[in-house]
Amino acid sequence: MTSSWLSRGLVVVMVMGVGAGVEARGTNWNQTEAEEFLAMYQRQARVELSATTERYWTYQTNITKENQQAAVDAQLQTDLWKQNMSHLAAQFNTTDFPPSMKRQLAFIQDIGTAALNDTRKLEQLNKVLANLESNHSVAKVCLDDNNCLPLEPNITRAFETSRDEKLLRRLWAGWRDESGKKMKQLYTQFVSLSNEAVRTLGYADTGDYWKSKYESDTFEQDIGALFEELKPFYKQLHAYVRRRLKKQYGEDVFPSSGHIPAHLLGNMWAQQWHSLQDMLMPYPDKPKVDVTAEMVEQSYTAWTIFEVADSFFTSLGLEPMPEAFWNKSMLEKPKDGRDVVCHASAWDFYNGIDFRVKQCTETTLEHFSTAHHEMGHIEYYLLYKPQPITFRNGANPGFHEAIGDTISLSVETPKHLHQIGLLPTLVEDTEADLNFLMAMALQKIAFLPFGYLIDQWRWSVFRGDTTPDSYNKDWWDLRCNLQGVSPPVKRTEDDFDPGAKYHIPSNTPYIRYFVSFVIQFQFHKALCEAAGHQGPLHTCDIYNSTEAGDKLRAMMSKGSSQVWTEPFRVVTGRTKMSAQPLVQYFQPLMTYLEEVNGEDVGWETGCPDPATGTAATQLSSCALLMLATLMTVFCSF
Repeated sequence: MTSSWLSRGLVVVMVMGVGAGVEARGTNWNQTEAEEFLAMYQRQARVELSATTERYWTYQTNITKENQQAAVDAQLQTDLWKQNMSHLAAQFNTTDFPPSMKRQLAFIQDIGTAALNDTRKLEQLNKVLANLESNHSVAKVCLDDNNCLPLEPNITRAFETSRDEKLLRRLWAGWRDESGKKMKQLYTQFVSLSNEAVRTLGYADTGDYWKSKYESDTFEQDIGALFEELKPFYKQLHAYVRRRLKKQYGEDVFPSSGHIPAHLLGNMWAQQWHSLQDMLMPYPDKPKVDVTAEMVEQSYTAWTIFEVADSFFTSLGLEPMPEAFWNKSMLEKPKDGRDVVCHASAWDFYNGIDFRVKQCTETTLEHFSTAHHEMGHIEYYLLYKPQPITFRNGANPGFHEAIGDTISLSVETPKHLHQIGLLPTLVEDTEADLNFLMAMALQKIAFLPFGYLIDQWRWSVFRGDTTPDSYNKDWWDLRCNLQGVSPPVKRTEDDFDPGAKYHIPSNTPYIRYFVSFVIQFQFHKALCEAAGHQGPLHTCDIYNSTEAGDKLRAMMSKGSSQVWTEPFRVVTGRTKMSAQPLVQYFQPLMTYLEEVNGEDVGWETGCPDPATGTAATQLSSCALLMLATLMTVFCSF
């Protein structure tokens, strides 16, 4: 039987119409009625979100037109349900409500793109997003009529292992032709529809909506300052890698502008460079830090990798993976040939029972680390599942990404790899330390500008500063300027290179990863102190420390029930992000790089012409605005 307040609320929704906005607020329904509403919301959310998530799981693990349409239909129904809940939540005058209740009601109203108030457009938006992701996932590069390669595992493996410059160049360009280039029109539609939706909620644009999740008026300035603080580390690493790569490929492959051609860094997007360890170790005669060969020798499988990851979390006194995880996860690429979304992801089915990972796991150290990253998401889900569904999320988006990576900072230490039998010989001296720090820097330091710039580009797109006729130019202006990498072949506005990166077509905000790569070192330092670690930060392994586990549990169990600074303080004792633990971790390597690099550091700001190797001097309006913003941030500190 429907309560009286809900009957009145449904009348309001029927009169206003679904998607009519949330202007009619404050009907003065009392706190008891709000409690009834929130209880009803939890019951319905459990059913709605679980069903839709299941549809998307089916689609992503078996990409067919039928499964795609079923997922789009389910998402539309859930979006319409969210609109109804948003309208009802808006009727409460929350002035005298407890803070937790106010926060829940605010979250229920803040429904993102589901707020699009035209059902036809809402369905169109969901179809556009599904098509973008599908186009990326099924793309293949054909080297000849009988040799068409998917990204995972074939092209990825080629970038990790091949040193054939011409092959890498061909795969680099071919992937962008088959993925991003085919998305530009769809992406333009998405931007328009997404902005229209969030403006219904009072946001200036989609970028403004994404940034609101950090609940800070100074968020952009804060991350800008962090990036400036860390840039010198990146420049030193870039200079070192550039010099080593020139020895491998020859000077004539490199532009005179100081950029590194993007196809030579061991990764399709040049975002992390750790697959180049074989040519980049300062002391190559020392035992290898990469234990991939040992994993293969010991017959590690995807299941072995995830079982080892599970044992690390339980050693901290945290939750073991539940039965549904082992029974329902997709831990390997299916052998029946069906198309799947191979990009690793963790899934919460909102019923408190079902949690899964989807990953096309390969037996490599990188996938070993990725497994801990994804399991970190699952651990977070398990610890905050007693919270209301409205609070079942990370304290901010960077928290969710940081947990598993924090664990990996212990897991990838030589000490730990030796302890679990993957590193036969443990050598502890300055040279071995520098090799290890180089291996970590190729993951962590190399990623920083890439993690920072993707959403700088998207925020500019959402604001309208970057328009479709300059999508690709502005993308490469940022990459050439901030990352010091350049395209190996000519790019035009017929190309859409941002779309070659999964998170663009999947509409996944990316600044969370930059945040994660900063705060994971803050978490690591605090957890090492809790574990009683003595010695340099980069040698710490918190394995078997229930004291460290207790700190993580106390933070993660809060979910998003408080502004992120409070859960952050539970672990770190601070309320602000700081780059200092990251700087401390890598300081011995920084000293080494400064000594060996000398003055041959840096690159020109403009992108070089692939034909001549000379950098252009004119930056786009987007890039100039970026530079002005960064300088303002830098000068204010």
